[in-house]
Amino acid sequence: MSNTVTVVGQGYVGLPLAQEAARSGWKVYGLDVSETVVAKLNAGESHVDDLTDQDVAEMIDSGYQATTDSTVVGLSDVVVICVPTPLGEAGAPDLAFVESASSTVGEHLNEGTLVILESTTYPGTTEDVCVPIMEAKSGLVAGRDFHVSFSPERVNPGSEKFGIKNTPKLVGGVNAKSTEKTVDFYSSFVDEVVPLSGVKEAETAKLLENTFRHVNIALVNEMARVCHELQIDIWEVIRGAATKPFGFMKFTPGAGVGGHCIPIDPNYLSYEVRRRLGYPLRFVELAQEINNSMPSYVVERIAEKLNDEKKAVNGAKVLLLGVTYKPNIADQRESPAVPVARELLKRQANVQFHDPFVPVWNIGSGESLSSEQELQTAVSEADIVVLLQAHSPYDVAALQADSKLFLDTCGVVDAPSNRL
Repeated sequence: MSNTVTVVGQGYVGLPLAQEAARSGWKVYGLDVSETVVAKLNAGESHVDDLTDQDVAEMIDSGYQATTDSTVVGLSDVVVICVPTPLGEAGAPDLAFVESASSTVGEHLNEGTLVILESTTYPGTTEDVCVPIMEAKSGLVAGRDFHVSFSPERVNPGSEKFGIKNTPKLVGGVNAKSTEKTVDFYSSFVDEVVPLSGVKEAETAKLLENTFRHVNIALVNEMARVCHELQIDIWEVIRGAATKPFGFMKFTPGAGVGGHCIPIDPNYLSYEVRRRLGYPLRFVELAQEINNSMPSYVVERIAEKLNDEKKAVNGAKVLLLGVTYKPNIADQRESPAVPVARELLKRQANVQFHDPFVPVWNIGSGESLSSEQELQTAVSEADIVVLLQAHSPYDVAALQADSKLFLDTCGVVDAPSNRL
């Protein structure tokens, strides 16, 4: 073996990581349980927003190979686990993918191999869940026979400024040797690697990053509702506050929070605090309550604008623009557009959507909506147009001008009365 790495999970985290490792000269195996994903990757087709088909073709030319064959773990110096960590029933962490990946890795583990967990999870998962599984399957001892670390993923889908290479990488090993080897691995293709004192510190650092955003988004969401009631323009308030060069960081309100990180990661921290310490993490749980209420608030604002024109939500044609969780990507994970649509349907609105990145939109429970009309026709026929995501292909000013009623949840139009 020489400079060989297996990246377990070829999604929005694992595939960009595999790309950078391949670029730096590592022989990369992309291990995934999906035969469809593996077949597409080996055919040079990308399934994530941040990589093009050309990017995948270049990876293949560098020796990258996608596979469902877990024996590649035994051919590797380094194994990086990048699998999903969703929420299960009642908001509890679901570690099924992490446990399965740990079992697979353990079955093929060799002495001297470095295993890194990148999947976001609660403090203690690496040492209390992953290590025992790998030790039981391999008969080896972590920290002595093989090395283990946690290094949180910091992928920002759709970002043109930050990627794997120029985003500082946090590292925490089960012992000093594990940390050292992990720093050496990432330093081969990441500009700055930051070692921390331990695994739990690295696990918790990722949760703090996203909890910070979660709480501040909740703050401005609540401020938006208060300012609307007081007839104050929240967007002007934020514009003014953001001119302060210290002590303030700009966050903006919206229809809710989406993606894998913000709606999910703080729950992992809250869950572990309740489980281990027996009391709530109050800021996190309050922030969750506020952010989860925003889709319903958007529907209330839609109803308010329709009511001003003597129209009911029942039977109204409501056009939702942009249903992904952030601009200019196709990723719909945890998008607040879904609860907005479902609440409108519950009120018997005629819901339509348009999104240049999403031809068919699954809104849950087996229901889906198709974007069949041409955009200008859909806008002109709608009773109200709601901008949920300001994708760059949208000429928002023109869309607003062509709409009977318009509600902007992104703060990009000039008319204060049409903003959230």
